Amino acid sequence: MGKAKASRQTGKTARRRLSRDERHRQLMEMAWTLIREEGSDALTLGRLAERSGVTKPVVYDHFGMRAGLLAALYREFDVRQTELMDAALAASAPTLDDRASVIAAAFVDCVLSQGREIPGVIAALAGSPELEAVRRECEAVYLEKCRAALAPFAGPRGITLAGLRAMAGAAEALSDAAANGEITPQQAKDELRAVIMAMVQRQ
Repeated sequence: MGKAKASRQTGKTARRRLSRDERHRQLMEMAWTLIREEGSDALTLGRLAERSGVTKPVVYDHFGMRAGLLAALYREFDVRQTELMDAALAASAPTLDDRASVIAAAFVDCVLSQGREIPGVIAALAGSPELEAVRRECEAVYLEKCRAALAPFAGPRGITLAGLRAMAGAAEALSDAAANGEITPQQAKDELRAVIMAMVQRQ
């Protein structure tokens, strides 16, 4: 009996050793796993708590509501995408071909790294004005980075918002098609690169 009690106490102590940041990381990773295995509709705070082996208050403390969790997931995806593109742009040659190739590859690779999870998160974001605002905020920062990278190769009008929006739409559609196996990742990157170059050269 004494050993069983000691074992329970040891388990509790081990769980308490996770820092807040470590617990947050654990919850985020489990949320991505849940979406991958069961779809975004299955992602509730209660289900996340159950799969993570914690109580509901712990999950609520980290995210507030389901909307907070979805926003955190999308922001994490956005940060990963931005870091990937920034690193690739810094290492690329200052030509339109190289810049377009980098932007296309970074977008497709980042979506593919999340498999079928990110489309579900994006779809869920569109269902709420608050969440859609988070998506638009992140997208605006991303598009501005693309504008800055491509601006030296555009004409007097510069890179228009309409052109950037067209590029973003193509990027999402082609990345989703690659993630679903309709086309290969390389086909998605090549087509998106062509779209980006055509958009810049029209300006």
